Amino acid sequence: MKIIHLILICIFTVSLQAQNAKDLLNKANNVVKGGGKKNLSNEQVVQGLKEALTIGSNNASASASKMDGFLGNAAIKIPFPPEAREVESKARQLGMSAQVNEFVKTLNRAAEEASKEAAPIFVNAVKGMTFTDGVSILRGNDDAATQFLNQRTSPELKTKFRPVIKRAIDKVQLTKYWSPIITRYNKLPMVRKMNPNLEDYVLDRTLKGLFTLIAQEEFKIRKDPAARVNDILRSVFGG
Repeated sequence: MKIIHLILICIFTVSLQAQNAKDLLNKANNVVKGGGKKNLSNEQVVQGLKEALTIGSNNASASASKMDGFLGNAAIKIPFPPEAREVESKARQLGMSAQVNEFVKTLNRAAEEASKEAAPIFVNAVKGMTFTDGVSILRGNDDAATQFLNQRTSPELKTKFRPVIKRAIDKVQLTKYWSPIITRYNKLPMVRKMNPNLEDYVLDRTLKGLFTLIAQEEFKIRKDPAARVNDILRSVFGG
């Protein structure tokens, strides 16, 4: 009786493992078949992901570039440079709070101005996406496409975005608000002289903010059927 019992357990276990393997295979196939609704070619999968990133980039740029797009969004607002917090503290002690606040506002205005030119740079950066990239993204986290864009394109994006940032900084006259603060601070006795690179700081924080917004857009496309605004997105992401 014990032997028969053991045999039955073995048969049940093998059957269960086979079923699990079948389920996993079906799930893998569904990734490339639009959730099993209809077969998608490799090109369609990649096209859908590119479309998602294009829409996400356009929406993120539009949101970031409007008035208070950075300044009024706590998730991406650019603060006083962290490495110069001592400068901020001393400046406020010296009665320069209004100047500090104006400087922070202008930092964010520079990011908002630069974001007006961001979308085409991002869109151009997704052209090299492969089918292998696409399957990895579909199987990944809710921000997998955004992380792909970030990891694969950040060096190129920084190179292309730097002149955009420089123009934005010049347009909003950022240094005009920074110079009085740092000049007065550096004249104080017994302080470590400093002058952070504002161009690098605004560049890094602007790109970080834009990627944050793109991730939010990607999440909506993955989770909200209403955000899938065309057939290819509905096919790839379901709904």
